[in-house]
Order: sequence, then C-alpha cells, then structure tokens
Amino acid sequence: MPHRTSSDSGASLHRRPLLDLIDDPADLRGLSESQLPEIASELRSFLIECVSQTGGHLAAGLGVVELTIGLHYVFDTPYDRLVWDVGHQAYPHKILTGRRDRMCTLRKKDGVSGFPKRSESDYDTFGVGHSSTSIGAALGMALAAKQRGERRTVIAIIGDGALGAGMAFEALNHAGSMDIDLVVILNDNEMSISPPVGAISNHLARLLSGKIYTTMREGSKTALRGLPNLRHLVGRWEEHMKGMVMPSTLFEELGFNYIGPIDGHDIDSVVHTLRNIKGMPGQRLLHVVTKKGRGFEPAEGQPVTYHGVTPFDRHTGEIIKGKAKGPSYTQIFGGWLCDAAEQDERLVGITPAMCEGSGLTAFSKRFPERFFDVGIAEQHAVTLAAGMACEGLKPVVAIYSSFLQRAYDQLIHDVALQNLDVTFAVDRGGLVGADGATHAGSFDLSFGRPIPNLLILAPSNENECRQMLKTAYEHAGPAMVRYPRGGGPGVAIDPLAPALPIGKGEIVRQGRRMALLAFGSMVPPALRAAEALDATVANMRFVKPLDEDLIKELALTHEILVTIEENAIAGGAGSGVAETLSAQGIVIRCLHLGLPDRYIEHAEHAEQLASVGLDAPGIIASLRAELDRFSTDQGATASEPTRRQGIGA
Repeated sequence: MPHRTSSDSGASLHRRPLLDLIDDPADLRGLSESQLPEIASELRSFLIECVSQTGGHLAAGLGVVELTIGLHYVFDTPYDRLVWDVGHQAYPHKILTGRRDRMCTLRKKDGVSGFPKRSESDYDTFGVGHSSTSIGAALGMALAAKQRGERRTVIAIIGDGALGAGMAFEALNHAGSMDIDLVVILNDNEMSISPPVGAISNHLARLLSGKIYTTMREGSKTALRGLPNLRHLVGRWEEHMKGMVMPSTLFEELGFNYIGPIDGHDIDSVVHTLRNIKGMPGQRLLHVVTKKGRGFEPAEGQPVTYHGVTPFDRHTGEIIKGKAKGPSYTQIFGGWLCDAAEQDERLVGITPAMCEGSGLTAFSKRFPERFFDVGIAEQHAVTLAAGMACEGLKPVVAIYSSFLQRAYDQLIHDVALQNLDVTFAVDRGGLVGADGATHAGSFDLSFGRPIPNLLILAPSNENECRQMLKTAYEHAGPAMVRYPRGGGPGVAIDPLAPALPIGKGEIVRQGRRMALLAFGSMVPPALRAAEALDATVANMRFVKPLDEDLIKELALTHEILVTIEENAIAGGAGSGVAETLSAQGIVIRCLHLGLPDRYIEHAEHAEQLASVGLDAPGIIASLRAELDRFSTDQGATASEPTRRQGIGA
C-alpha cells in the first residue's frame, strides 16, 4: 500500500462536493446508488445554509430530501411529471433542477420563487401555493398524455394534511375509475395515518411493488374473470392480508394499488420501491413516512416554528430578530378574541389549519372546547360556522384572504344569503411580501362588495383594528374585518375603545383641491403624501356600507377625488365610490389607485408597494401627474367651467 502523504489527505478532504456536480437531474442519474446518501447529506446541509440566510419554508423541505432525490433519480424528469402539493417542500427539488446557484435569491425581488412556478423551470410542471391541488392537476396531465399517446408517468406528491381536503378526495375518486398511468405519493410526516415503520413494512412495500406480486395480482384477475364468486373470495383474502399489516384499504377501494408505508429517509428503500412502482401499470399510491425538519435538530423539535422561518443561525437554530416592533394585526386579533371569549360564552373560534398563522394559539389553549381547527378545508370551515350560527353560537372564522377565495360559494350561499351572524377575521389582506402572488390578498374587497348583507371593514391602525373586530362581532349578521400582514403605524391600543358607528368614516387631515379617500392600510401613506401636496385625507373605515354622506361632502368641496386601496382596482373600494357618485348624480374628476390588473411577484412588501405606486412617493407622483393633467384640461376648457351636479348642490 503506498504511503499516504499530507497533500493526498488534503486533496481528499477538499474534494469538490457531489452536489456541485449536479446541474440537472440527468447529472444525478449519472451517479451510482451508493453515492445517493452523500448527496442527501450535502443537499440537506445546503438547504439549511440557504434558508438560514434568506428565510423561508424549511422543515417540510428537510423532510423530503431522500424522497426528492429518489424521484429525480428513478423517473425521467421533466418528461415524467412531478406535481408538488402546496410547494413548501419543493426547495430540494429546486436545488436539483438547475437553481442551486440562485437559491441565495430565494423569495427576494427577481429571485427564485418560494413555490414551484411554471415560468421559472420546465421541472415545475404546475404552479402551486395553495393546498390539495396536486392529484387533480396530475390526473389532468395523465389524461392529456393518454390522449396524445405519450408514455409518461405523472407523479403527485401530497402531504397527509393536504390529503384531508375535499379536492384531494374528489380527485382520488375520479382517478380511481380511469385507465391511466398515475402515481400518488402520500408524504405522511405527522404519523397521523400509520404507526411507526421499520424493516418489516419496508420489505412488505418492496414485495407489494415487485414484479412477482404485480404479475400474480393482475394475472389472477384475468384467470378469475369468469369465476366471479372465487374472484371475490380471493380479493377479500388479499384485502384482509393487507389489512393485518398496513393501514386501511381506503385507497384500494378508490381504485389505487396501495404500497407502503416505507421509511422516507431510507434512500435505498425509497429508490428500490420507486423503481418497482415505475414498472407497474395503472393507479398506485405509495405511502411514505417522513419527519419534518429531518437532520436539523431545532427544526425536528419545533417543526411549526421552522415551517416558515425568518433568517436564523444555522449552527444554533436561533432566530435572528430584527428591531423590536409593536404587535402585528394577527396578534391584535388573537388578543381581542381571548378577551371577547371571556365576556361571551357563545363565541367559538374556527380556522382551516392556520392556528398559529392566524393568531389563535392562545385562544386554543385557553378555550380548547370552543376552538375548532378543521384542517385544510376552507369550504367546510365557513359552512361549519353557518351551522353553528343557526343554533345561536357566534362563530369567528380566522382565515387568510387568499384562502377565503376557496370558500366563496359558502360565504355567499351558506352565510350571507341566510344573513347569519358570522364574523370573518380576514388576515393577509393586500400584498404579503416574499410569499408572492399565491398568498396575496388582492381581491377580497372586490369579491366581498357585491355580496348582500356582508359588512366589510378595513382598519388603518392597531386600535382601530380592535374597534372594528368589536363592531363586526356585535353586528347581527355577516361581517368581515380585513387587515394586512405585519404591524400598523404604532397607534396605542385601548382595550376599552367602543365599537364604531357602522358606515361612518372620518376626515383625518383637512387640505384643499384634492381629497384622498384611503382605505385601511393605505391611510398612513396617504397622510404622508397629503402633507407634501396639502390634500385632504379621509379614513373611510368601511368598504361596505360606504359613507355616502362623507363622499358627497368631499366631492362638493374639492376638485379631484382620489381613492387609494391595497386591493385590485377592478371592482374594489374605488369602484364603490364611483358607483356612489354616479347614483347621486355627482360629476367630479376621480383617480383610482390600487393594485393593477396583473399578479405582483414576490419581493419585500415595501418593494411590492413601490412597484405599483402605493408607497408615499408613488402616491405623490400619481397625485402630481393628475394635478398636471387637471390643469391642462382646465386650460383647454377655460371657456366652459367644470360642471357639478348633485343632490343639494
């Protein structure tokens, strides 16, 4: 054996990581299976390093490292389609599909998206961000492949939480009756379906996905086709044998060949089982058990904290905190909810799997018997609230704006049509920063305004948020309080502040010529803009009903009205103001500022606002341009004074 020099040792210690050699999955498939554990270790370390700097979704991605490697190693991606559900777990997928060198831009302006995105990569076959869409989308792709005569496999990867949503079961039910090549991988990371797995279940999964079993299974169906009684007996025997050693035969009843559970961190078992499944016909479901946060102790111990995390110390896991700020709107809601529950035993809190995100943690601990987390089932959350309201309870539904979109029919048909007393605490109204377009609450004012009986309130500061929650709760009918992500301008909270008079706004700055009608989060930047131009500012407070008297007053005392909202201009609060002016016969120049008719990509919230002209400098620029146009138009029509008509004018 030759002598090993120090330079040889150094070369060995400093050889290039295997991960650096992978620019796409074809490079991964060029490695030997014995190298895959090393890739998994390097990928996990790289993921922790990236997210520690950028923030983002960490625990879910750490849990699917081996599964992601196995999928790209066994299947011919992107020809074979991978469809991720939600997308929180897709960072390892991004790293392996040509975006490793750009992961430092994750969730930043013009950087890598935090979710799979079709325009970003051919490997991102379906844009996601919301839950439970993967099986339906994958089924659509599989059916398209069949129609085109393309022999490709489509694989949907869905978590046990997302599988509980109605959409997922609707898709499973439909897929089970089709003759297609579809694989569903159930990523069970909460141990909620099966007991712990080990060598026996891994071996069983390999056996059930192997050629011998598959051949016997399909062959017996053919041989027994003319003997229905015997075929039924053999089928029942197979079912009972499986039931002795694995979870329910639900998936088999839906038409899927169920395989698993297997240890999702045993990469040898993952690869071999996937390879067997690849050669099987029809619909098959692989049950993989993983652990959120795998390989990073802080995330393993606190998977909720590290689900979506700000930058942290990668060695200790300590979250890097910024400057101390006041309470967020989410925290204000959580505090109000607990206080209101102390005073009214009829109050119940409902959330669709967003206890922590919606500020319900304290409430769930103090009032566990009055707290209902329905899972990822927004439609059910709203109808559940309607049923409770029918029996005299006072439900408060805590939900993100973008998730309420998924329960629009229930909001209309089950709550508003019956004028039921349900309060909606709608979080993340407006732009949301790094989560981007999938989670932005851009449309709630537009889709809420046309609904009869629905009260819509938008607070401009912390204390007003609490007052509005009280107002909405005391209102005997459906009401929606819509507030943004993060905190407000820093107004002190008075727990004893009274409810607000319904449908009444207030003038918060008196100016001249131009009146700014600002809604919710746009009041503070409107005030800053008004200082530069000596404009009047009205905090409108209510989107529905609008303060028609205040609108009329401002229209008759100013030359230009400007509406400002962090919502789509189309159909939003500004449209409501224009409708009011038209109904009152008032003719006045109007400018509507809000979100344009396009999706706003991920960036810091301040960058997003600046990009659409909704920060103070952007508002000032728009106002000055409008004043210039107004002056030009006035000069052109100097011989014909601006006409104003209105009731009492």
